[in-house]
Parts: sequence; C-alpha cells; structure tokens
Amino acid sequence: MKYRRSGRLVDMTNYFLSHPHQQIPLTYFSEAYKSAKSSISEDIAIIKEVFESRYTGTIETTAGAAGGVMFIPAADRESSEKLIDGLCQKLEDPDRLLPGGYLYMMDVIGDPMLMRELGRIFAARYRPGDIDAVMTMATKGIPLAYAVAEHLNVPVSIVRHEHRITEGSLVSINYVSGSNKRIQTMSLARRSLKPESRVFIVDDFMKAGGTIRGMIDLSNEFQCTVAGVGVLTEAVHEEEKLVDNYISLTRLSEIDIKNKRIKAERGNLFA
Repeated sequence: MKYRRSGRLVDMTNYFLSHPHQQIPLTYFSEAYKSAKSSISEDIAIIKEVFESRYTGTIETTAGAAGGVMFIPAADRESSEKLIDGLCQKLEDPDRLLPGGYLYMMDVIGDPMLMRELGRIFAARYRPGDIDAVMTMATKGIPLAYAVAEHLNVPVSIVRHEHRITEGSLVSINYVSGSNKRIQTMSLARRSLKPESRVFIVDDFMKAGGTIRGMIDLSNEFQCTVAGVGVLTEAVHEEEKLVDNYISLTRLSEIDIKNKRIKAERGNLFA
C-alpha cells in the first residue's frame, strides 16, 4: 500500500517514538511506504523539526551503507520541573507517612504514564551507547527501571533478595543496609547481565544508600561499569550516605513523624 505524506508522517512518528536509540535504515521506510528515499528524507526532516520544537527529542542521521536515522528522546527543563513540582505536592500528603520515616509510594509507582515521563527525564541525560542495561532492586524499582530502559532501548536486570529457580545460576553478594546496618544478601541471575556492560542503576527510594551500594558492588562482580545512578526520591538526613554520585528527581528535606509533616522538593538533578 502506498501512503500519502500525511499517512507516512503519522506512521513514522509512531515508529520513532516506539523505537528510540535504534538505527533505522532509510530503505526500511522506503520499502514500507513504497516511496523514494528523497521523499522519506523530507518526511524525516519535518518530523525532526516538530520533535525538536516540542522538546520531544531529535532525529540523528548517519551516512554510509550502514547508516540510517535514530530517534533520541529529550526532556526540556521547564516541563520536567513542572512535572516534578506536581509530584512533590503529592508526596507531601501526610497520610503517606509510614513507620521508620518511609512513605507510601505505590500509587506513584503504579502510574504508568507518570513512570514513563520520569523515565524519559533520566534517559534524556544519555547518548546512544552510553548505557547497555538498567539495573534495579525488586520490586518497587521495577516500573521506573522499565520506563528508563524503554527510552534507552536496553534490557533490565532485576536484583532480588530471594533465590528463584526459574532464573538459573546466580551471583550473590552480602551488603550492609544503610538504614538498619544489617547484613543482607542480594542476587542477580548470571544470564541477566552481560559482562563489561555499562549499567544505569535505578532505585525508587534512598535513605542511606545501602541497597544502591550493594548493586554497585554486584555490578563489579560482572566486570561492569556503573555509568549512572538514578533515584526517584531521596531522604535527606544527618546520616552520611553510602553513595556519592547519583541523581535524584525528588528529595524529602523534612519528615516529621510526630507532627505528620512532609516537605518535598526537587532533587539534585535540577540543582
């Protein structure tokens, strides 16, 4: 079927959004729409202009026989700050307070559209090839990790406390929990992370950073490089964190359990 330009633009836009960080030959579109490469190039130029004007991302072109086009997601600061400010307001609801200074977060983590936008904010900081895999700790970090991985077009490696027979052989380490100072164990299936990968670690909530420190050490067991650490919400307190280099979207600058008061603000990503 031969498409009109309007039909091609709609379908190509959808394809780009569904295939970020993926090199696509011009011949793919030319054959799919039975159109000349020159027409396809003009279509791509139109989509690129709209993407960039709307801060959706950009489309990069690579010349040569192995070349093609690639969509790279972006996130503009103004829209990101507006989204995070709205999230901070939600986090300040005193009914979220849980024992130990934790917050109820399942309604936030369970919002697919919100997770997708937050994942795009993290992913927009990286170029194609910067990240080979996203790692997180089961279970609450999984939705955000998959959102980041979707925008980066990379797999997700899920670290667990318990052994699952369906995951085959494991690599396990002991780590010290930053909040309660207890020695715990975390494991990752050998097949879930390729050696020497560049890993982006995601966590939903960080107090002292013991879990993230453990995932960093576990990555080292696979001879992998930790290219970045992203945190949805960090708690600010007097205790020294076990992780130095990380980016956070939100931070809890005050948690007053007695008076049921929470103060949330933008994380260090927006500093």
